Amino acid sequence: MQSKNLAYILLSLATLVAGYAFMRIAYHASDQFPFTQEIVIIILGTVATIFITSLLLNKQTAVEIEKEQNVRYLDLKTRTYEQLLDLLEEMSLSEEFTDRETIRLQFITHKLSVIASAEVLQEYQSLLHTINRLSRDHSFEGDMPQLHESLASLTLAIRKDILGRNPRQDLGYSKRRLSAIVLENSNEDLTALDP
Repeated sequence: MQSKNLAYILLSLATLVAGYAFMRIAYHASDQFPFTQEIVIIILGTVATIFITSLLLNKQTAVEIEKEQNVRYLDLKTRTYEQLLDLLEEMSLSEEFTDRETIRLQFITHKLSVIASAEVLQEYQSLLHTINRLSRDHSFEGDMPQLHESLASLTLAIRKDILGRNPRQDLGYSKRRLSAIVLENSNEDLTALDP
């Protein structure tokens, strides 16, 4: 992309120099004929306008294509993360889950490897280890605090991956404080469920 822009700049510069030289020669060569100078200036102005317009349209097209690709990529990321969180919710709500759900989680790893940041992949691997450790009895009964702690770290990494680094978004909260807020919310939900 950088070499293409450099080529456009060099071509523009060459056209400007050649156009100036041609205009100077044509303007002085045509000063004996009435209206010839004006016609030469009109033609040169039209050529310059067409050239500048084509450069601007080319740049606008490249920006639009890049924007469309970014939107599609973000949509793919969001759908994959939603699928992952839905599966985790389904697993945590079921009385007993089978190895089939664990296999589904492992296959999501392949989808995540295409779109996720390194931090999300690391947190997801940590969550898989936690699930494998906690789910030996094929349920999460009594293990929800550990699961929510691991899930909180994953959701914060997903949030950061989708939204990027926007300093105004977190309003001065550190990553540790955001993690603590998510954990507090999870723990409050869990204590509300206890009879």
